[in-house]
Amino acid sequence: MMSGRRRSRRFHPDSQVTVDWLLIALLAVVLLVGLVLIPMGLPGLWVMLLGIVGYGALTDYRGVGLRTLVLALFLAFVGEGIEWWISYRYAQRYGGSRRAGWGALIGGLVGAFAGIPIPVIGSVIGSFLGSFAGAAIFEFTRAPDRALHTGWGALLGRMWATAAKTSLGLVMAVIALSAALSQGA
Repeated sequence: MMSGRRRSRRFHPDSQVTVDWLLIALLAVVLLVGLVLIPMGLPGLWVMLLGIVGYGALTDYRGVGLRTLVLALFLAFVGEGIEWWISYRYAQRYGGSRRAGWGALIGGLVGAFAGIPIPVIGSVIGSFLGSFAGAAIFEFTRAPDRALHTGWGALLGRMWATAAKTSLGLVMAVIALSAALSQGA
């Protein structure tokens, strides 16, 4: 026998809280993946930015609003600019030409992909060694006597650029998670 009450199929408020927490957890995972991608020479800041935009879209931009998105976009561009500037500056400081800077960039990307068979750390080491080798090889064709010195500069530049970019990624993560948690989830 059925009572006179009908069960409502409406969305229960507690399930919204659960969904919010799941989305925050998913955002945290995407931000962490982005941070791991940065030392590998891959576009980690952009993965993080896409995660922030995706989280905002899924939550109707509660918490993560225009200010957070603009700040994250700004930090991503600053990170790219710093990476190029530091790498170029160190290659130059150690006697390298513009060509050596391109060699460091190309070598870093090739090294990151070549190191993939060794999980996580292989890509990081590969990108550092690739930067060294790329700068040294490209500089060797121009000035053989400075090639190793330029390669060393490119390696140092890559390390400092990775540290700076990872720091900006951490700032992005803190800003995004703070904004997401501020919505009262």
